[in-house]
Amino acid sequence: MKNRKRGFSLVELLIVLAVIAALIATITPVALNAIRKAQATKVAQNMKTLAAAIENAAYVNGYDAANGRIYKDASKGTLTISDLGRDVDDTKYSIKYSFTGTQFKVAVISNEIVDLPTAQDVVKGLANYSDTVLNSFLGSTLVGTLGTATTPQIVYTFTFDLY
Repeated sequence: MKNRKRGFSLVELLIVLAVIAALIATITPVALNAIRKAQATKVAQNMKTLAAAIENAAYVNGYDAANGRIYKDASKGTLTISDLGRDVDDTKYSIKYSFTGTQFKVAVISNEIVDLPTAQDVVKGLANYSDTVLNSFLGSTLVGTLGTATTPQIVYTFTFDLY
């Protein structure tokens, strides 16, 4: 029998490195796609949470028609984004609303850049933001604004009635 040195040859090491590189090249797009979907889902869910929360606040806490604001609580405090959604950053989201009588028109706006079709799979009704579309939806009587999101990207609009 031949007496062979212990260790790996250069060819064996290169083969192992090539296999590792091929695995990384295969897994990277899948991981990036998962990250993109997770971000879109997070934004869509935050928008849906804020929409449900502002509707709930209007029902439970009431609103001041003269000053055009929805109350935070029974003490009639000022409502903020953080009151509506825990851990929702008010620099990334804003809410604009108007009402006529008991009908509220609400637009939840996000400035986070996400894949819109993926976000629309989570929440139907999301759309690219446009001042024209927003103004035609809310009308000329914009009453309230919550949050400080700048450079809006997507918007979720809905209407509800208080009884």
